[in-house]
Order: sequence, then structure tokens, then C-alpha cells
Amino acid sequence: MSFNSKPPTASGPAHSRSTQERLTQPTGRGWDLTPLLWICCAAILVFIVVNPVARLVLSSFEVIDGTGYTVDNYLAAFGRWRHVQALLNTLVMATGVSLLAALFAVPLAWATVRTDMPGRGFVRLGVLAAFITPPYLGAVGWILLAGPNAGWLNKIWMAASGSDSGILNIFSLSGLILIMAGNLYFFIFVFTSTALELISSEMEDAANMLGANAFRTAMKITLPLVYPSIIGGVIVVFLQSIALFGVPALIAIPARYPVVTTQLWQFFESPVRAEVAAAYALPLLGITLALLGLQRRLLAGRGYTTLAGKGGERRIVRLGLWRWPMFAYAIVVMALSVLMPLVVLVQASLSRAWGRGFTWSNLTLDNYHFVLFEHVQAQTAIVNSVVYGGTAAMASLALALCIAYMVKRNVMRGAQMLAFLCMTPFVIPGLVLAVGFYAAYTTPPFSLAGTAAIVILAFTTRLLPIAYQNSAAGIASIHPEMEEAVRILGGSRATAIRRVVAPLLKRPLVGAWILVFIPACQELSTAIFLTGPKTRVMSMVMLDFSEEGRLEQLSALGGVLLVITVAIVILGFRIVGRDFMLRRA
Repeated sequence: MSFNSKPPTASGPAHSRSTQERLTQPTGRGWDLTPLLWICCAAILVFIVVNPVARLVLSSFEVIDGTGYTVDNYLAAFGRWRHVQALLNTLVMATGVSLLAALFAVPLAWATVRTDMPGRGFVRLGVLAAFITPPYLGAVGWILLAGPNAGWLNKIWMAASGSDSGILNIFSLSGLILIMAGNLYFFIFVFTSTALELISSEMEDAANMLGANAFRTAMKITLPLVYPSIIGGVIVVFLQSIALFGVPALIAIPARYPVVTTQLWQFFESPVRAEVAAAYALPLLGITLALLGLQRRLLAGRGYTTLAGKGGERRIVRLGLWRWPMFAYAIVVMALSVLMPLVVLVQASLSRAWGRGFTWSNLTLDNYHFVLFEHVQAQTAIVNSVVYGGTAAMASLALALCIAYMVKRNVMRGAQMLAFLCMTPFVIPGLVLAVGFYAAYTTPPFSLAGTAAIVILAFTTRLLPIAYQNSAAGIASIHPEMEEAVRILGGSRATAIRRVVAPLLKRPLVGAWILVFIPACQELSTAIFLTGPKTRVMSMVMLDFSEEGRLEQLSALGGVLLVITVAIVILGFRIVGRDFMLRRA
């Protein structure tokens, strides 16, 4: 790296003055405009995070015609028992999902990180597959598997037992919990496995010397040490489950089990009652804050240090014959969460009628031809999903990178508050944020209802915490001395960022972009309130197909989405590394 400046020499006070002048005066490239960039980024962050939340609260008190303020919206939102019942049902559902997800994830994390269970690489790929499979696609797969009487598992049961009816009904609370837990346990797995990788084997060795077997040691020693990570993962799963719309729309509505997301959607049916929806959405934000407070109380005053200065060896636990039962459990979890739903989705996407079974006469590629070349809305939705997801990933990453630099380098006052704002969307359910965006940007002076701008803006805000966490980690890995060397040689801060920081962050930023792009392409809970006729995304078209009973075309469009997602993930594997998603998500 070279600059049009001679290296400094030790020449006394005259040299000190000339060096100071170079650092404070404009360089040959012009004035250093980075302070203006910091101010603009801070203003944008406030605009996209604070404004929707403030408008959400304000809108919840507004009279429908906008002429004043009232509490009637809260009376309308909670004045009917079925509205309150939906809120209670949501809490029950989210609790069940969190517990089942923990039951799936914690044993798998322990087995893949700390034991000699066979197939650990396969299990990690299965967990990753659960993450990149949209929840609503998993729901469709389970409808094909366990729909009353027509589902494949019920057909097999009726053929084997001679019964006139099946024994499984996915349209139930238990079915809803199973589907959502099978998709969301990824978060608990990542939190727990990352923590387990830091634990030394010394305390486990001590327990073994006192006669404890592998499982007793895991329950009494290992897992309590990662208790904070498990709690954190459970809270993330709880928050995700109360905000999902696709799975409840496909499962809870036929099951006549109302939840908050489906009730919010009814408020947006004609006539639109956005003010009532805002009042109904705010308790979700209160639940989120209460959960975070509960987490702080549970962990207050406890020590969980697992990484000491002297280090420690981390040895694999030998399970002996128990390796195979543990592997069988992992296969069961993989089958329930990924393998079985994907198999029937592929079968349906290649079938003229999915109920006819696996026969040569039933095989066809017409469903893929239909969604790729005939159905105009599907074609538009594919393009929209990729463009919106890619643009939102770039925008959130650019903003997050600037904010992370401001925070880590402390370039302006109040930088820590900006970090807090970047993470705020994490504690706001996506559905609540969407209602806030609807209240903030669909009325004058913005009037962005149904436009691509509001969809991209909402996706950018929704996924900003992922971009910020990865950007902050990348900035923290670069020592400030490398930038100071550029400044000493006469370069501006902008030059240091462009010539030093940016090249060193290329690989981490590629991984961060992928981590934002994938959920942006799959997003439904936010898009359901903000898209218009020309800005619909693939998740919306798939929801239309499900309402029309066109499960074959839905499966084909879902297959297209999965192909796009897998291609992006493989690209990330080649550029960043095979485990970048499991370590950075």
C-alpha cells in the first residue's frame, strides 16, 4: 500500500507541527467528509427505527379520521373475548414451541460439539436446512403428510390398519407447535453449540473421576454452564414464534385456533382498521420487554465463566454404544423438521395431482413451467423477492457497517445509543414493526403504500440487527493502529476505510450479506401488510396458491425459492467457509 507522501522522520518540533497539519487539514483528495457521513447514517437510523415505533404508539390512540386522540382503539382491540383469546392462545403456542425447540436443539448441540456421535457433519447440515427452509413451506409439507385422511401418513395408516380415518391431524395446536419448533430450533442450536465450544473439559473430568457417567455429567456440569445461552435461544424462539404469520395462516385458521398474527390480519381486511391493529400489536412489544427483563433476573448474580486465562483442553466425550441411540434421536429430529416435509414437497411439485402417489404417469414438470413461464404473478414475485432481498441486504449492511465503525472507533458522541437503535428491531416482533411501517409511511407526506420502497425499507429495518452484529464483529477484529498508520502518512479517515478496512472485511461482509438475504427472500410476516399488486413476493404468491388449493404449483414455487437459497448458501461456503452460517447467525 502506498500514498503520495514521504514517511515521517524524527525531526523535532517542526516535524510535529507538519504532522499535525496533515492530520487536520484537507488532503490532496479534498476535505474529509466522513463526519457528514456519520451524521447522515445516524439520521437514517433514527428515521427507519424510531419513526415507525413512535408512529405505532401514536396511531394506537388516533381517531380513525385523524382528528384527535382516543382510547377507543384499545377498547375495540380488547373489548371482545375472541381477541383476548387469540392473545392467550399465542402465549400458549409460543411456550410450547420454545420448549419443543429446546428439546430438539440442546441434545443435538451437545452431541455434535462434545461427543463422538457419528454423522455430526450431517446433523449440522440438517440443522442448517431447517433454517433455510421457510416455515410456511414446512407447513405445506406437513399438510401433505398429516392432513386429515388425505395426508400420506394417514393414508399409510388406513391401508395398514383397514381404518376409515387417519390418526393424525396437523390442523391442531400440537401440529402448529411441531411445525414451528422444527423450523426455529436452529437458533437454540447455534446459541448452545457456540457456548459448548468454549467449555473446558476439566470440570467434566472431575465429575467422571467421581463416578458420574457421560449423561449425568452433561446434565449436572456441562449444560448448566451454557444456561445463559440456552435461555437466550429460547427467548429468540419465543419472539420468532409469536411474530410468524405463514404457519398460523395455513394451520391455525383451519384448526380454528386464533392467534395474534391471524387476528391482526383480520384488522387489515376491508375496511382497514390500522389504528385498532396498532393498539392490538403493542402488547407484543410489552411481552418482548418483559421477557428480556425476566432473562436479566434469571441470570442476575450468577457466574458463568467458562473461558479462563490459563486455557483448558476440550476433549470429546466417548458415548460407547449410546452413540447410536443418540444418532437415531438426531435422525428423528432431522426427519420431523426437514427430511419428511421436503420429500413430499418435491413429490408434489413433480406431480399432476399429489394425491395420486409416486407413479410414472403422475410425474410432470408442468408445475415448474407454470410458475416460471406462465403465471405472471409468480414470475414477478420471483424477481421481486430476489431484488428486494438483495437490495435490503446491501442497504442494511451498508448502514450497519457505518454504525458499527462509529461505535467501535467512538468517532462521535452518543455512538453507543446508535448501537442500541441498531439492535432495537430484534426485540420488536416483525409483525408489530410492519404495522408501525404501515402507520408511518402509507400516509402523507410519504404515501408509500404498496410500493417497493416501503417493502425494502421494512426488510432493511427488520434485519438490521443481523447486519450490525456481523459488522461490529468484523470491525472489532481490525486493530485501529492499521488505520492510524494511514492517517500518519497523510491519508484521511475515508482513505483508511477505503484502502484498509473495506478490503479486510470483504469475506466477513459476504457472509453477513447472505445471512440477511436469505430471511429477506423468505419474509412473509412483514410483507403481508406492506406489499401491493405489483410488489408481491414469493411468500405472498405461495399463500395465494394455498388458499386456492393449488399445492402442486405452490410446491414448485417453493422449490424455486429453495434452489435460489441453496445456490446462495453454496456460494457462501466457497467464499467464507462451510460453517459460516452456524457460527455467525
